[in-house]
Amino acid sequence: MCLAGQVGGHGATNLYSASLPTGAPLTATGWKVDRDETGAPSPLAGSELSRGWDSGGGRHCPSYVKGWDPAKGAWVERIYYAGSVENLWGPYSIGFLEWNGSAWEDCQQPAFRANEEWENGSVYEPNLIYHDGKWKMWYVAGSNQENYLVHCYAESESGIGDWSQRHVFAGPELRMFDFCVRPRGAGFDAIFARVWVGADTPPPETGLWWCRGSKPWSHLSAWSQPVQIMTAEDKGWHSGPWKPTFQFDENMGGRALVFFDGSYRTTDPGPFPFAFTLGCVDVELPIAKA
Repeated sequence: MCLAGQVGGHGATNLYSASLPTGAPLTATGWKVDRDETGAPSPLAGSELSRGWDSGGGRHCPSYVKGWDPAKGAWVERIYYAGSVENLWGPYSIGFLEWNGSAWEDCQQPAFRANEEWENGSVYEPNLIYHDGKWKMWYVAGSNQENYLVHCYAESESGIGDWSQRHVFAGPELRMFDFCVRPRGAGFDAIFARVWVGADTPPPETGLWWCRGSKPWSHLSAWSQPVQIMTAEDKGWHSGPWKPTFQFDENMGGRALVFFDGSYRTTDPGPFPFAFTLGCVDVELPIAKA
């Protein structure tokens, strides 16, 4: 598992890994953060190359994907993420770490930057798959501070700079945050979050939602009618889930483990009195007509 975090709760966030015991089946519990010889959490990669664009705000919202790199003529593994040169609040660009066969390497330049008026100068929360010869990405644009979030789509042959089909996937009224796509059978499932950043009680539609498509469609209207699978009910250690990612149990049809981010308020008097958490929900996803 790849996750973002802060050692000691301070400083820029970075990407780390957590593992289950060797040979263990996929479960919601039993994960341990991978550590170095000193016992400290071990970052996935250094920042010698990327510090010019991700050093101030750190690395956020990772998304693993394997796809074809036409320049190398080879399959590559990448972990896309959002980073900011300024601070934790952005604005963000999207880049990736790439596996070189023995370690993850950072990149000197981001792979994707905001350049459309409706992106408001910041792009983040990437979720990618490689399908039909394309790197396909769903991402968020805007910012929580401005109370403006729009969900977007783009695709590329290389996954680096030749992005096309760049358009709004879901408007700001839906407050969609993350659109994670996975293949299953002859179609594709997607789980996404709808968030609420206001100080008042979140509306009932806040939470996690599921839909299905015959293809990984680039417009929300082509997917099935979304079904809510989790609300924003305050559980103490989390409320208002976001950043879902999921894996299916190969032996149990539609059973999926959905991992998600959450948060709770702390007594810290500083500018960010919250702690982030990681949770998991076990769901049975139906088959729907795409």
